[in-house]
Amino acid sequence: MTRSPRAPSAPSAPARQDLGLLLVSLAIALAAEALGAIASIHAAAFYARLNQPAWAPPAWLFGPVWTVLYTLMAIASWRVWRMRPAASTPMILFFVQLAVNTAWSWVFFRWHFGAASFVWIVLLLVLLVATALAFWRVDRAAAVLLMPYLAWVTFACALAWAVWRANPALLG
Repeated sequence: MTRSPRAPSAPSAPARQDLGLLLVSLAIALAAEALGAIASIHAAAFYARLNQPAWAPPAWLFGPVWTVLYTLMAIASWRVWRMRPAASTPMILFFVQLAVNTAWSWVFFRWHFGAASFVWIVLLLVLLVATALAFWRVDRAAAVLLMPYLAWVTFACALAWAVWRANPALLG
């Protein structure tokens, strides 16, 4: 008796839904990155004019770092979103911190508000810690995926403080 070859099966409905949710998560995170990038069109020139601490990274590093971080954020949010609705506390915290993150580029790079950008990034840090804790309760891997982002935002807080204090004329 010969067996006929099986036709490849189509992905199951849950697998298609998971993939769709992953694509939506990536689209949301990359849209946030793009909105921040619009505010940062002239960021390299502005950044070069600032008095910076010796430990400040070069301007070219920010784009690649943020692309990796937004991708990790998207994967983390997707992992939680699969288990919790968009209106759940972890996801609301995620979306709020993402909006604050996006707005920071406008406050600092477009409007050059030093004090406000520092307060804004501290707010982002607090929201990010709350998001990571909320994610931890749902999916530990999702929270771990946020750790590079948390480290970078912590570093960015120190950098924002140092740059603001060293540039009162440019960041009034």
